[in-house]
Amino acid sequence: MKLLLTLSLLAAVTLFGGDSSRKPNVIFILTDDQGWGDAKFAGHPYVKTPNLDRLAKEGTWFRQFYVAATVCSPSRTAFMTSHYPARHLVHGHFSDHAANAARSMPDWLDADVTTLPDLLKQAGYATAHFGKWHLGGGNGAPAPEAYGFDVSKTVNSNGPSLGDEAKEPYFRAKSTALIVDETVQFAKANKDKPFYVNMWTLVPHAPLKPTPEQLAVYADLQPKADDPAFGEWAKKYFGDAKDLRKQMQVFCASLTDLDTQIGRLLDSLEELGLTNDTLIVLSSDNGPEDYHVGNAANAGVGSPGPLRARKRSMYEGGIRTFGLVRWPGKVPAGRIEEKAVVGAVDFLPTIAAIAGVKVPAELAADGEDLSALWRGAPATPRSRPLHWEWLSSVAGPYADYAPPPLCVRDGDWKLFVDHSGKNAQLFDIPNDPGEHQDVAAQHPDVVKTLTEKALAWAKTLP
Repeated sequence: MKLLLTLSLLAAVTLFGGDSSRKPNVIFILTDDQGWGDAKFAGHPYVKTPNLDRLAKEGTWFRQFYVAATVCSPSRTAFMTSHYPARHLVHGHFSDHAANAARSMPDWLDADVTTLPDLLKQAGYATAHFGKWHLGGGNGAPAPEAYGFDVSKTVNSNGPSLGDEAKEPYFRAKSTALIVDETVQFAKANKDKPFYVNMWTLVPHAPLKPTPEQLAVYADLQPKADDPAFGEWAKKYFGDAKDLRKQMQVFCASLTDLDTQIGRLLDSLEELGLTNDTLIVLSSDNGPEDYHVGNAANAGVGSPGPLRARKRSMYEGGIRTFGLVRWPGKVPAGRIEEKAVVGAVDFLPTIAAIAGVKVPAELAADGEDLSALWRGAPATPRSRPLHWEWLSSVAGPYADYAPPPLCVRDGDWKLFVDHSGKNAQLFDIPNDPGEHQDVAAQHPDVVKTLTEKALAWAKTLP
């Protein structure tokens, strides 16, 4: 059963900004397969992202922001529930029923699970979901409205459709504009009450096919495989690409249009007088795609920055994304937070605190309320480590993408280990973000402690 807020919970309002006259609006922009380095502000040498850069300048960039999984469905599960996705047996992306059964997965996220939209809706928020869903679809799957949303227009769900990609060759290229249109319309209709919107884009997930107008922006692009702006991985990875120039043109064109549409959203909020009342959070569901995947030749040239590996890997490049948070006057502008370790499981308790909604103890959130950190408080150690489990394979021929299946991040340390407690790998992330030096042999005491934590956590899973 979904948890119901009691009157006492509804009364427990302590607004983030200290102004009880209005709860903030929240727009959560979740891009798809955008790497840690896939923005100009993050060091990409080619892509033009003036509006993402603007969000970074006007808000806070959490450079150690971790999603809870290496692919879409489990990552999204964590954002919405504050639970590690393995607690719901969501080990990979939702597919057809046979494929889900083969991975011991359900066919959709249980609609009885309490979500952030459930809590906010009961606290008086108007709630909406526009764009990608991927928390379950196909025969019998609940629509997004079953998870606390008043309205939705999506792909990958049984709810109202955003459009038909099969019938429109440039649907994906135009999809971000459609998602922004729906978001702006919803904001206009609810500007006199607090609202929450999931704005989950399809771009830059494969397959990418930008319009000629979008592509023209990069007609003169001449990328280099050994560009020093990328990490050490790039020379071989980009050097092996089939047609790096074309692939990078398509990728950058797609990402720049996404950026343009986000700019249109920001301008619309300004026109509606909602900028100062609206908290925007932007992240990606996982790291960049690998071009060895069949339809991902173009989407597969995204950048994890200096980080190791890509989507489907628990190394940093697969699970570390940029976390941008903007709320004028409440969240510090231009702050680059290097030390704080922030997880997707923290999203629900943090947003709930900002909205003045107490998270019921029965929800048993895995995350922490980091609202003080978002407001500008100094980084402090987490009260609990972050955990991951990945039971599937990685893409491509690169063996160094595939660590042992359990992972824990505790303080500066990140440990990989298998379910028997063997084959440990240990990295000092602040000093080695690229995970080049396995120091397990030099720190047996740390390995022992973190192995115990990883195995104890694994025993709590169904």
